[in-house]
Parts: sequence; C-alpha cells; structure tokens
Amino acid sequence: MNRLSKMAVNRIATVGPRFLPFADAASEDLPLSRLLRLSMFQVSVGMAMVLLVGTLNRVMIVELEVPASIVGIMISLPLLFAPFRALIGFKSDTHRSALGWRRVPYIWKGTLLQWGGFAIMPFALIVLSGQESAAGAPEWIGILSAAISFLLVGAGVHTVQTVGLALATDLAPREDQPNVVGLMYVMLLVGMIVSALLFGMWLEDFYHAKLIKVIQGAAVATMVFNVIALWKMEARDRTRARPRPESEPEPSFREAWGLFTRGPNARRLLWVIGLGTLGFGLSDVLLEPFGGQVLDMSVAATTKLTASVAGGTLVGFAWASRVLSRGYDPMAMAGWGALVGLPAFAAITFSATLQSEPIFVLGTMLAGFGAGLFSHGTLTATMRSAPKAQVGLALGAWGAVQATSAGAGIALGGVFRDAVLHSPIGDMFGAATPYFFVYAIELALLVATIVVGYRLMLSRAFGIENAPD
Repeated sequence: MNRLSKMAVNRIATVGPRFLPFADAASEDLPLSRLLRLSMFQVSVGMAMVLLVGTLNRVMIVELEVPASIVGIMISLPLLFAPFRALIGFKSDTHRSALGWRRVPYIWKGTLLQWGGFAIMPFALIVLSGQESAAGAPEWIGILSAAISFLLVGAGVHTVQTVGLALATDLAPREDQPNVVGLMYVMLLVGMIVSALLFGMWLEDFYHAKLIKVIQGAAVATMVFNVIALWKMEARDRTRARPRPESEPEPSFREAWGLFTRGPNARRLLWVIGLGTLGFGLSDVLLEPFGGQVLDMSVAATTKLTASVAGGTLVGFAWASRVLSRGYDPMAMAGWGALVGLPAFAAITFSATLQSEPIFVLGTMLAGFGAGLFSHGTLTATMRSAPKAQVGLALGAWGAVQATSAGAGIALGGVFRDAVLHSPIGDMFGAATPYFFVYAIELALLVATIVVGYRLMLSRAFGIENAPD
C-alpha cells in the first residue's frame, strides 16, 4: 500500500462513529425510539403492497384500460419470489462482509430492487396501456417492462421484510419479542392505511404525469424509510469480516434447511401457518362483493369493511402483545386466533340468512381479531424457536409459507366462488350460495389448523423458557 493510500485509510478510521451508518457497539437493550426507527421498513413494505394490489389494480383496469387478465398476472408476479424468502434469510445468516454486517447489505439490496422497480413502473404502465404518446409502441415492450418492474418491487419487498424481521429478532431480547412483533405488524398496517388514503387522494384527478409523480414519489419514500430503518441499527462484528477458514466450509442451503426442518416441531409449525393463513385469506377479496350482492350494502358501506377488518386486526395485535409479553405460549395464542375465526365466519354466513348488516360487520371484525391473534402467535413462535445461527432462515420460512398461502387464498377464493356460481347448484341459496361454499372451506381449514397444531398448543414448546440459545 503506498503512502497516499495509507493516509486515506488512517483518515477514514479516525472519522467519528456518529458520521458512519452503523452502530458503534452492540446493545442488549432495544429502546422504543430505536425500535420505532427499525420498524420503518414495514411502512415501506405496506406502501408497496397497497400500491401493487390496490391502487394500481384499479388504475390499470379503469384509467389505463389494461385487460383484467393482464392486470391479474402482473399483480401475481411478486408472489413468485415468496418461496425464496427462506433462501434470502439463509444468505443473510451466513453473509460475510468487510464491514462486519450480515443483515444491512440485504436490506440495502432489497431497497435498491424496490427503487428500480418503482423507477420504471409508471413508464412501463403507460406503454402497456398504449395511450397517447405510447399508442404506436409494440405491445410486447409494455408487457415485458411492466412485468420486470413488478418483479423487481416484489423481490425487494420480500428481501427487505424477511431480513428486516431477522434483524429485529437479533436485536430484541427474548422477553420483548412479542412487543416487537406487535409493533412490526402495526407499522405495516399504518403504512398500508396511510398510503391507501394518500394514493387515492393524489390520483383522484388522474393523468399520466400524475401517475409518474406518485409512483416515483413512492420510490423516494421507500429509500428514505429504509435508510432510516437500517441507519446505525446493526453492530459490526469483526469475525464476520474475516474469510471463513478452509477447514470450515460454508454450509449449503440444503444442509441448513434439512437441519432446520429436523428441529422439533418445525414442519408442524409450517403446516399450521399455511393452513391458518389460507383459512383466513380465502374471503379477503369476497367480503365487499358479499356485502353488496347479498346484503345490498352501498359502496360506501362495503368500503368501510376494510376498516372493520383492520380495526379487529389491530385489537388482536395489541391483545396478543400484552398477553404474550407476560409469558403466555404463542402457539396457544395462535390456536385461540383460529378458534375465534370459527364464530367469525359463522356470523358472516348467518348474516345472509338473517339479512343483518350489523352481524356481518361484527363477523368481519371478529375475523380480523382472530387473524391478528393467529399471525402474532405464529410469528412470535417462529422467532422464539429459531436458533441464533438460523434466525433469517426460520423467518424466511415463515414469510415464504405465509405470503404464498395469503396469495393462494386471494386467488383461490375468487376461483371457488366463480366455480360454484357457474355450477348447477350456483343458486341453491340465492346470491349467497357461492359465498357459503367459500366460508365453509374456510371453516374447514381453521378446524384443520387447530387439529394439526393442537399438540403444539398444549406442549408449551414455544414458551420463552424453551427458547434455543
């Protein structure tokens, strides 16, 4: 190294840690201010989810006049990366960096993927629509560029959320993990609700330049939120900066996955997560049509159903955080969530027979409450059961199963409803018939969730006293 290079290195080494984007020392405590800052990555995730699934869904079909089949394919593309969340988590567990980080590089890479996707998305959608200046553009360019933008954002969201939750698990003491989970979920909902309101307000007077401003504004907001979340958050570990000795070859993902799934209760826990998430998710896109077609609710009234579900979910998160922080077993909490889902969907079903809007709204709130208990319980159980060396892998597995099941629930709910509607028994109970069958499947899935997880719920295997080192 020449003298100029040595001077530069020495100068950088003397820079105060307050000017550097990493924590200068590990801390056993996680104060609320720091936790709130870390949870900002969930705000960016919620914003992306609302933009992809909600706002752009409507804009592409109505304003841009894109065929609904193409819109459905575009919205489903981000789910292709859901199964890779376990691999992403594993890579963040074993990553070696010259700066001694393992989580921050992946959060940053995920942020760049989101940024890149949002940067090209509005132009891709305009070309896809074939409107105005894009009227002469080949159709395949619009389809390909839009698909790439959705894939980039989806990959970024899955990466940021998986590794962000792993970092939160690294930082949080075991006894505080229920509160951490609760706050992470609340911030996700806050990001979704606030983003939905802002996007709706900004795009009310729609034109192409406004679409570009809103989506690229989301790119900037994503960068800001995620940089705030990771700044000075992960402490450097000099052992991670050293090359791995040749005598200790890096474990493969297959070996790590085999070790994880051979752990006590791992496979059963993943089955419970998948069945329960599917059970709560089949009717996600059917509640508003059910209210309109079966109960003759107005558009304004059915729109408020989303707030009812979100309100119930927030209460569920708050209650679960309070109870679990006192030592209650998280799988027992998840079991109670699935159990609450049974009368919830029964009430929704009977509301059609009784033609009662209040019972329907109560059922949706109960469903949200049960989903909150279930989601909080299963994520806390996953965090507690994960060995320190496999936190990312465990949370990636949870995210892969949860996201895939949620996406499958949204798709299958509509498929089941349409299949029954066009069958010979499609009008057996009037307009409510196809919805009754979907709700019956949900009830069966929640019962299966309780049956599969019953042994875990009784064993207290996920109590804090059994948490691995």
